[in-house]
Amino acid sequence: QVQVVESGGGSVQAGGSLRLSCEVSGYTAKVNVVAWFRQAPGKEREGVAAIDLEDGLTYYGDSVKGRFTIYRDNAKNPVYLGMHTLKPEDTAMYYCAAGLGWYDVHRADKYNYWGRGTQVSVSS
Repeated sequence: QVQVVESGGGSVQAGGSLRLSCEVSGYTAKVNVVAWFRQAPGKEREGVAAIDLEDGLTYYGDSVKGRFTIYRDNAKNPVYLGMHTLKPEDTAMYYCAAGLGWYDVHRADKYNYWGRGTQVSVSS
């Protein structure tokens, strides 16, 4: 079994920064891709960023390119999402997901393991 736990959400004013953390534990042989998704009320879940834990490849959604960075330290855990120049439209519940294989990394249905989410609120 694989467990995914997010942390680091909070409230910030527009233009500010936050860093989210994602810890993946358990049978991690089933995981080599970690991704962040977000979902605002009334909207579909959106792929924000993903990272290949073995090769370091990264993916970013168009709405966050140049503002968000997904990364990890030398170890595979945790995976961080650095968020800068935050906008009110970034307000959402942010979820970490873990899966296997660098393909369709923007699709939520690719991932078998999900955390419970952490709320990010950006005020204008």
